[in-house]
Amino acid sequence: MEDFETRCASLRTEIAAAEAQLTKLKRELYEAEGAASRAQSQKTASASANATTGPRTKSKWPLQGEEYRRYGRQMIVQQLGLQGQLKLRNAKILIVGAGGLGCPAALYLAGAGVGTIGLVDGDTVEASNLHRQVLHRSQNVGKLKVDSAIEYLRELNPHPTYIAHQAHLTPREAPDIFKDYDLILDCTDNPAARYLISDTAVLLGKPLVSASALRTEGQLMVLNNPPQPPGDKTGGPCYRCVFPKPPPADSVTSCADGGILGPVVGTMGVLQALEAIKVLTSAEERAEATPPSLLIFSAYSSPQFRTIKLRSRRPNCAVCSAEATVTLKSVRSGSMDYVFFCGTVDPADILSPEERISPSEYGNVDSAGGQRHVIDVREKVQFDICSLENSINIPMSTILASAYSAPTQDADEPKRLPSWLPPEVAHESNKPIYVVCRQGNDSQTVVRKLKELGLDLGGERPVVDIKGGFRSWQEQVDPDWPDY
Repeated sequence: MEDFETRCASLRTEIAAAEAQLTKLKRELYEAEGAASRAQSQKTASASANATTGPRTKSKWPLQGEEYRRYGRQMIVQQLGLQGQLKLRNAKILIVGAGGLGCPAALYLAGAGVGTIGLVDGDTVEASNLHRQVLHRSQNVGKLKVDSAIEYLRELNPHPTYIAHQAHLTPREAPDIFKDYDLILDCTDNPAARYLISDTAVLLGKPLVSASALRTEGQLMVLNNPPQPPGDKTGGPCYRCVFPKPPPADSVTSCADGGILGPVVGTMGVLQALEAIKVLTSAEERAEATPPSLLIFSAYSSPQFRTIKLRSRRPNCAVCSAEATVTLKSVRSGSMDYVFFCGTVDPADILSPEERISPSEYGNVDSAGGQRHVIDVREKVQFDICSLENSINIPMSTILASAYSAPTQDADEPKRLPSWLPPEVAHESNKPIYVVCRQGNDSQTVVRKLKELGLDLGGERPVVDIKGGFRSWQEQVDPDWPDY
């Protein structure tokens, strides 16, 4: 048995090493292809510029013949027209995030003929991205998202200039990147990035289109429009004006944890592109007359769209008011610590090592048999995808939403237990309790709650969580476990 386990461990190590080597080779290949593609693009752009410089000076038409054919259907729309098309061709847009929001936004902005499109992202394409991040293809899994996206965009429209910023946005680099663009699109998925993007946009006088999406709902705002200097009350509100304080770090749910429907995030990304076109082509007086608002989209509600009017700039805003304390210097220097401001989102080990068991250790317990309770605290929709045999599903949301009383100190008074706790778990005190979740975070919280209820009988009854949850279970015990 030990030889078999040793052999399995050795094979897993070899597979991991081979996968790491393959990833490295893919990255080198992609970088080489990207360099060749960029060189070819620069060569094509240069040739195009040389070819059009002469004829354009003699032609009475401001666009090339192919551009009239390509953009004609939108140029005959009254709100755009030829002048609007020329504004789009001269515009420079920066899209921060090449994921579920950034992909459809970039797709439609490139199709509309925006002259320069920059993309900022440091992630690589994963298979789990493909159901919603529509610029990426299966063959590009492992490739940098910005390179994958630009590859597709060039096939769609070769006219714009595409600029790849192949890294995550940082406070030190954000001002230098933003300064060359006319409009910013926030297509990120975490509060720290949202505050950084908004602050930098305000301080550099750039309007901002911000959106978010989770599960079946989305939100959209056009911020700092018009982009007046800090202290000018006629300017549009910023992200801090709408959300002066970030949400508690433990309340922030990612798409990986909460899920997302592709058309939902796609809808919000397309709306970002639409708002960007409106901002770039609108007259200044029209922008000043448009009151700021928050658009809320809910796929399963009727009506699906609602609009909430936003207040103007806050008189005490830390960025856009006359009392501003955030400056470009404080952003660049790091003294404005966005991660600290928003709180860490990295899960902490809140249990002691004695209160946790690894998946492989639990696998040995499972194979040995014996009486025990396994509580799976994922939501039912996840539990229905895959679950351990004989496990009990008690969703984390049910546990958190249910008020309960701690055990009384009076021995004569019966303990009051919450309704979500099955009687067999409460009363079969000879059986240990194992708690499992998707990634090993919620399970720790539930172990603490179960102990607060006294189910560990003062330490005599084991109540532990399976460390790392089903992510680690798939790595250590069952490679065929669904990786969703």
